[in-house]
Amino acid sequence: MSQRDTLVHLFAGGCGGTVGAILTCPLEVVKTRLQSSSVTLYISEVHLNTVNGATVNRVTRVSPGPLHCLKMILQNEGPRSLFRGLGPNLVGVAPSRAIYFAAYSNCKEKLNNIFNPDSTQVHMISAGVAGFTAITTTNPIWLVKTRLQLDARNRGEKRMSAFECVRKVYRLDGFKGFYRGMSASYAGISETVIHFVIYESIKKKLLEYKTASALDNEDESAKEASDFVRMMMAAATSKTCATSIAYPHEVVRTRLREEGTKYRSFFQTLSLLVREEGYGSLYRGLTTHLIRQIPNTAIMMSTYEVVVYLLDG
Repeated sequence: MSQRDTLVHLFAGGCGGTVGAILTCPLEVVKTRLQSSSVTLYISEVHLNTVNGATVNRVTRVSPGPLHCLKMILQNEGPRSLFRGLGPNLVGVAPSRAIYFAAYSNCKEKLNNIFNPDSTQVHMISAGVAGFTAITTTNPIWLVKTRLQLDARNRGEKRMSAFECVRKVYRLDGFKGFYRGMSASYAGISETVIHFVIYESIKKKLLEYKTASALDNEDESAKEASDFVRMMMAAATSKTCATSIAYPHEVVRTRLREEGTKYRSFFQTLSLLVREEGYGSLYRGLTTHLIRQIPNTAIMMSTYEVVVYLLDG
């Protein structure tokens, strides 16, 4: 792969990630709130009938759904809170996706010379290497983003800035504090691998179908708008399957990134969640995550394909 090709994939990956991050930021905030340990709301004034007919009030605990969480954020914090963490997200998503796609493309090209070209093995190893590279280099940015999204403040209260968050993390935990949750992110590489294996498989089938149709109709095989729509559907399908399988690592990662919590490591957090909150807690926020990830991934992957196509002429 030439230097120009590498730059093309870097730029395309950055563009795709940035567009997707901006459009789906509110869903990201709701998802992060649902995953956190502080999501449980206390609802008072619950009337219970006693044996003698009298009523008592009791505070009960409920885990809110996505719509209720969204309503509470808008009601207590205002619409601007739905874009908490967008700054670090934009700072991180472009280099993260650029690093990912560049590493993926380079690794895939090298492995194609070792294994069967574009085989499942090639896609799995390439996705794993790309995920590991991107996670290791950008984890501090995502930690700051998560802390900002969990920083719930009422209307009128001063909100913590990204720089204040960085100083606070360093003061409390030192440099290693910026890498909290990285073990869960490494576990999440499995999601990336599953996603790209399915995506490349669907993409290959679509290209084979298009080539066969072009030969039958004697048409040129230039890319059309319908091709990018198919790529968006392929990305959405693959991401849905991957996310549903590997989602628990998302909840564990959010818990590990919370400030001053009892969560210390990946497996300790996983077992603690199951013991204290049940298996259902491992999938808290999944609906919101899917609603966000499906369009985000479709936008990101199609933008990437479009940019690569345009720059390659």
